[in-house]
Amino acid sequence: MIFNKNAEISAIGAYLPEEKLTNDDLSKIVETDDEWIYSRTGIKERRISKKTEFSSDMAIKAVQNLLDNNSVSVDDVDMIMVSTITQDYYTPSVAALVQSYFNIPNTGSLDFNAACSGYVYGMQMAFSLIASGQYKKILLITADTLSKIVDYKDRATCVLFGDAATATIIQRKEGLNDQVYSFSGTNGTIGKELFCSNISEYINGEEIKSKHVLNQNGRALYVYVTRDISEMVLDFFKQNSIDQDSINWFVPHSANARMITKLCEHIGILDEKSLLSIRLCGNTSSNSIPLALWLAMKEGKIKRGDKMFLLGFGGGFSYAGLIFNF
Repeated sequence: MIFNKNAEISAIGAYLPEEKLTNDDLSKIVETDDEWIYSRTGIKERRISKKTEFSSDMAIKAVQNLLDNNSVSVDDVDMIMVSTITQDYYTPSVAALVQSYFNIPNTGSLDFNAACSGYVYGMQMAFSLIASGQYKKILLITADTLSKIVDYKDRATCVLFGDAATATIIQRKEGLNDQVYSFSGTNGTIGKELFCSNISEYINGEEIKSKHVLNQNGRALYVYVTRDISEMVLDFFKQNSIDQDSINWFVPHSANARMITKLCEHIGILDEKSLLSIRLCGNTSSNSIPLALWLAMKEGKIKRGDKMFLLGFGGGFSYAGLIFNF
């Protein structure tokens, strides 16, 4: 899909919990070591939230980081959207808790769950809602306490996931009329390859044995992303006459560094153009893409006008891509 946007990212903030869980720490919990984890995932450490620290607490801290380090305000935000799979409560939403803390007077609020694709879906919605004229300024938050739904006896998953939150302001800019290229999709038949149970004790007709913790078939997902998702991306490029060389930065979901290297190889984008957050943060679900943007902005890598390609993929199985000028 191609549409015109009249909005831009004004600022990004983030929050990472203080506690670090290193690969050496994990070697004392399960049978593993630093070399095994790093060579297979690209992860050195991940952050772990406190026992009494939840997604709303981290979301609030990410917004505060955004306010402390940028000349922006959230007082005039007219929509708060939160991507999370670890809400504090069934209701109220994390978005409503953020609204209450900052006392934002005239805003809508909602949480949504697209797992690791959440930030890209959120950006697509933000650009579209602002282009429609219904909203002028959107606060897009990602927040997850994945450590609270990880089984630390399962080596296949406990080495991967970390906790984080981010906050992004997208707002209308007068005179801006840029083209945006986007796609999204779902393959629910492989949802059972990455899931965490809630009320139901079955998925796709099969009884769930490890309940209320993340379950992942890493091999199946690796094959699907590097084979099927890469083919979808190449079709997307072809249909929209997009030259890979014109892309300044590729920001995929930081699921696995080895996977991203293979993905870059398949879709014809130089590996050095990819921005990741996995090395020191682990897999943080929908936080991984905005964390990579936040870190790159702090390092002065991203410049206004750079062509960005964001690619999210994960639980559902959901996926979404977005190309726009920063």
